[in-house]
Amino acid sequence: MAALRRVTTCFRLLRSSAPVLFGSRKPAVRKAVKWTNVLYTGIASLTVGGGLCAIPFKQVEDLSHDSLIRRAASLATDSSSTFLSQTTFAFIDAITEYSKAVHTLIALQKRYLESLEKLTSAEEDKIWQVIIAQRSQVSDRQDECKRFELTWVSAIRLCETAAEAAYTSGAEHASITLRTNIQVAESHVEEARKLSLDTDKKLAETKVMEVERVTQYVSSLQNNSDEEEVPEAYLRED
Repeated sequence: MAALRRVTTCFRLLRSSAPVLFGSRKPAVRKAVKWTNVLYTGIASLTVGGGLCAIPFKQVEDLSHDSLIRRAASLATDSSSTFLSQTTFAFIDAITEYSKAVHTLIALQKRYLESLEKLTSAEEDKIWQVIIAQRSQVSDRQDECKRFELTWVSAIRLCETAAEAAYTSGAEHASITLRTNIQVAESHVEEARKLSLDTDKKLAETKVMEVERVTQYVSSLQNNSDEEEVPEAYLRED
């Protein structure tokens, strides 16, 4: 409202001054031009001084080489950060699925070992078919982890290069942000890798337990077989 009042005042001033400035029928052309320039200059001064924006002044953008390089570097860091976040999520998800598959395999093997002496041949064959299928799934999940790990490592290298380029081009903020994202991604992957290593350790322990248990079971069968054959041999000697 204050701006509107100032504009109204300016136009009223213009109207009240017009008869005085142009009232004479035979003004000198040079004098009229002079007064007109003075009047317009005064109005422009009032308009600008009053805080109005009647004529918008568009600021010229900085199109220097340095500015364009900084903008491009910022875009490179943004795209590299997106690539890193996607590969990190995929890698961690693959590790999680691998750990789940391994835990399922461990549970199947333990169940088989606990009921080893109670199973019939048909039941044992069925359990082994399930165990073999689960081992195949574990192998597939492991291959998936390796594949995503290679992509993730490439993303880390790309981000490091983009961060260095942004820093040298003058985009320090973009460089610092990207390096922070790299540290966060490496931290999350390190936690997931610890989970995977713990799972592999449990799987190795289960395999050792399986070998020992099966060896004991086979030895027990052999001993039982020998004990059954001894009385027959003794009877034959009699």
